[in-house]
Amino acid sequence: MKIYLVRHGETDWNLSSRIQGQTDIPLNENGRKQARELSGAVREKGLLLDRIYTSHMARAKETAEIAGQDLGIEIRVLEGVHEINMGEWEGYTWPQVREKFLGEYGKWYVNRRYQIPPGGESYEQLLHRVVPAIRKAASESGEACLVVTHSAVIMTLLSYLNEKPFEDMAKNFKTKNTELVELGEDMMRILARKIL
Repeated sequence: MKIYLVRHGETDWNLSSRIQGQTDIPLNENGRKQARELSGAVREKGLLLDRIYTSHMARAKETAEIAGQDLGIEIRVLEGVHEINMGEWEGYTWPQVREKFLGEYGKWYVNRRYQIPPGGESYEQLLHRVVPAIRKAASESGEACLVVTHSAVIMTLLSYLNEKPFEDMAKNFKTKNTELVELGEDMMRILARKIL
């Protein structure tokens, strides 16, 4: 069993480096183009997908719908794989957050796994909904499935599975829009036995 994670296509907030979190920003035209190219990448790699799952958020769902239609695979919303809630920081750039929320940002920066941004959720809280969702997708699928999700979801899950510091997630596991990330059989075995 393999799961392929993919970050949604580009949005205007990606272009302006704004923190999206759970603000439901749609794809831009380039993001739609990337979604069409995603189906080509799936074919080129010879991936035989049983299912396509998606976050319920507009940018992920539209990415999945475009790719799924081209591949002839129906999509299903998978609860729990939506983006992290960054609370009051959403809509700002990281330099703006550092300036406007200096105290809260400083605490979060050195303890990202457990520290909660004002009005948001921690990466640990994110893990507690993402891990069961990915396990559910694995249990329902055959050989392979695709999960269209978000940057923080992918970086958090990979940091957890590879036992890497959450403070280094962007350095270690940053993903581009519509980049495919494979969770192979080894990773799936780790996921199955790890206890949160």
